[in-house]
Amino acid sequence: MVSPDLSLMKVNRRPDWARAGILMAVTAAALAMTLCASPIPQALGYHDFADQRTLLGIRNALNVLSNLGFVLAGAVGLAAVRRSASFVDGREHLPWLVLFVGVLLTSAGSTWYHLAPTNDSLVWDRLPMTLGFMGLLAALIGERVSVRWGIVLLAPLVLLGAASVGYWIRTESLGRGDLRLYYLVQFYPLVAILLLLALYPPRYTRGADLIVALAWYVAAKGAESCDGAIYRALGFVSGHTLKHLLATVGALWLARMLLLRQPVAVQTAGTAA
Repeated sequence: MVSPDLSLMKVNRRPDWARAGILMAVTAAALAMTLCASPIPQALGYHDFADQRTLLGIRNALNVLSNLGFVLAGAVGLAAVRRSASFVDGREHLPWLVLFVGVLLTSAGSTWYHLAPTNDSLVWDRLPMTLGFMGLLAALIGERVSVRWGIVLLAPLVLLGAASVGYWIRTESLGRGDLRLYYLVQFYPLVAILLLLALYPPRYTRGADLIVALAWYVAAKGAESCDGAIYRALGFVSGHTLKHLLATVGALWLARMLLLRQPVAVQTAGTAA
C-alpha cells in the first residue's frame, strides 16, 4: 500500500465552499489588478540581448542552441505521460500532454524568434509557452479539485493563453502595446498552483516536486532579468541562455515526478470528480 506524501503540507480540512471561495477571491483580485493597471507595452530594448555572438554561422547562437533543451524536456515529458501508471483517472493525462507539447513547440518557436528577434517572431515564442502555463494549471485543478473541472477548463484556459498573445501583438500593431493579459496568463498560474497545493489534499505522492519545478522556473525568470549582468560577470554565457537551461530543468523535473509518483492510499473527499 502506498503511503500518502504529506511531507510538503498537511491535508487542509476546510470545507469545499471555503476553499473554492479563497481561489475565486484570489482570481478576482488578480483580474482586478490586471484591469486596473496601466497598459504595459513591450520594452523597446527587449530584443537587444547581451549575447549576440555568431557561432557556426548561427546568429545569437547560444540563445538559439539552448532551445535544444526544450526538445529533450518535451520528448521526455511526453514519454513520461505515456508510460506513467500513476494516473487514477485516464482523463488526467490530457493537460499533461498539452503542457509537454507546449514545451516541445517552445523549442521551435524560441529558435525562430532568436534567429531574428522582433515582436512578430516573438509571437511564435510566446504562443507555445502559454500551452505550458495553462496545461499545468489545468492538470493541478484536475488533481487537486476535480478531474472533471480540470478537463472542462483545459480548452478555455488554452484559448485564454492564445488570446493573451493575440491581444498583445494586436495592440502593438496599433501603437499601444499591452502585455497585461499575457502577464496574467504567465504569472497567475504560479500563484494558483501554490494555492491548490496549500488548500487541497494530494491525490498523488511527490507533491514537493511541483514546488521544486516552480522554483526552477522562478530561477529561470531571474536569470532572464539579469541577462546582461550575468553575461558581463561570466563572459561565456548570458542570463537569457541560462533561462532556457533552467526552464528545461524545471520541465524535466515535472517529467521525473510523473514517472516516480504514486496515487495516495486513501482518496480524500473533494479530490475526486
